[in-house]
Amino acid sequence: MRKTIIIVLLIILSALALCQEPPVLRMATTTSTENSGLLAYLLPHFEKETGATVHVIAVGTGKALKLGENGDVDIVLVHSRPAEEKFVADGFGAYRRDVMYNDFLLAGPPGDPAGLADAANAPVAMQKLAAQQMKFVSRGDDSGTHKKEKQLWQSAGIEPASSWYVESGQGMGAVLLMASSMQAYTLTDRATYLKMKEKLELVPAFEGDPVLFNPYGVIPVNPKRHPQVAFALAEKFVNWIISSPIQQLIAAFGREEFGKSLFYPNAKPGQ
Repeated sequence: MRKTIIIVLLIILSALALCQEPPVLRMATTTSTENSGLLAYLLPHFEKETGATVHVIAVGTGKALKLGENGDVDIVLVHSRPAEEKFVADGFGAYRRDVMYNDFLLAGPPGDPAGLADAANAPVAMQKLAAQQMKFVSRGDDSGTHKKEKQLWQSAGIEPASSWYVESGQGMGAVLLMASSMQAYTLTDRATYLKMKEKLELVPAFEGDPVLFNPYGVIPVNPKRHPQVAFALAEKFVNWIISSPIQQLIAAFGREEFGKSLFYPNAKPGQ
């Protein structure tokens, strides 16, 4: 009888274990990591290794950080270093870790009618756009790209507010398609541009200025502020994405298709 009871209990426990939902990691990230295909490339590896499911919310960096502030996600993967550091300093993020980087570029119509290629630096390129009132499509969504764009206008001494300046409130992929259809200029991260360039009538018009450097960081939401977050799983993801094997996967992303990486890993050992 005792043996039978034990067997029955084991069967019940096994059944309960099978009925348990896999752990879920809620991630807020940027549209660039989504539109570029990076997440679709990376996340199946994490889910296979951990048995967890990652629910991704792809929005601008500002909205992603706001989701973290509200405790609506467990982790954020974004690209606006000043905003990320403030997020941690204000107690919403437990810590920040470097993950990767790429860069921004100004894309525009073939032939570059604004002559941005001759600009000495990015602020001068913005001045050229404003002086000629060339159509410019802005993300206008408080994303990392939008934050960088606003920094460039400020450095150029310009506050764009005219019919040539279009605020879309859209993600990077939608903005590139809009700029292409309007034969306008826009600021884009290189990864999304390269992933979509076959669909676009846009070419790189200005690039290479160090100010266009675009670092990405990963931040687990602080459990002291929001005890309900899956902090242990978020930390597991942080340690996973900054590990050497996954950094190598990031470095390989895009090489076969474009002959170059779309993102460059820069996690620091012991960071």
